[in-house]
Amino acid sequence: MKFQIDHDLHIHSKLSSCSRDPEQTSERILEYAKENRLSRICVTNHYWDSSVEGASGWYKPQNFEHISKDCPLPEADGIEFLFGCECEMDKFMTVGIPESRFDDFDFIIIPTTHLHMTGFTISAEDAESKERIAELWVERLDALFGMSLPFKKLGIAHLACGLINKKSRQDFLDTLKLISSEDMKRLFTRAAELGCGIELNQSDMSFSDDEADIVLRPFRIAKECGCKLYLGSDAHHPKDFVNAKKIFERAVTLLDLSEDDKFHIG
Repeated sequence: MKFQIDHDLHIHSKLSSCSRDPEQTSERILEYAKENRLSRICVTNHYWDSSVEGASGWYKPQNFEHISKDCPLPEADGIEFLFGCECEMDKFMTVGIPESRFDDFDFIIIPTTHLHMTGFTISAEDAESKERIAELWVERLDALFGMSLPFKKLGIAHLACGLINKKSRQDFLDTLKLISSEDMKRLFTRAAELGCGIELNQSDMSFSDDEADIVLRPFRIAKECGCKLYLGSDAHHPKDFVNAKKIFERAVTLLDLSEDDKFHIG
């Protein structure tokens, strides 16, 4: 059976500092689920716990006390509304969630590709080199997979994110091409063993036809290695919901995904 568009596990509310949109409420997110016949959604605001040292000035206010203001989440028949977070990894390979908080979330997303935060997730020197950024794509996943984390309820966010290299679209594509398929196979084999999910992010999947082979290569390899995939609109505003389902359907078709390829939390 073809992979069904029945969930969205990466959504921000107005509590994320990159949203702050008064219209991006939990109630509006639930309406999006109803409109698109989604049976499972998850709010995943940016988060760095106050007990973990090293938060940037931007991340520091986004602690548990702040993001939990979305709770209790609204309810609707036939829709499971989960409470999650998007927790950062800094340039020292520190992740901003302590073990004591694992059980407070239904789902945890960790991005390893937020390499636009110079000084926090990447050094200024490393940010200047496509070759070094490609090495960091590998090194950061290696570090993550060596941690003691609840991988069965963890997703790896936007692995083909344009924030890997923001200098230009071509620089971004060139950086992706520098990552070897051999490294990808090794990493995704490990990801499959750990049982974490690999995200198909709306923004990542908004590529032109002539970019498809470059952008989809990591996900094709992930599928071949037995990884399970999930969908994330990464919506920060209600307008981000408009084309999400269409973009997901295109990605699912191009990757020839079936229900057997779907990630299920836990």
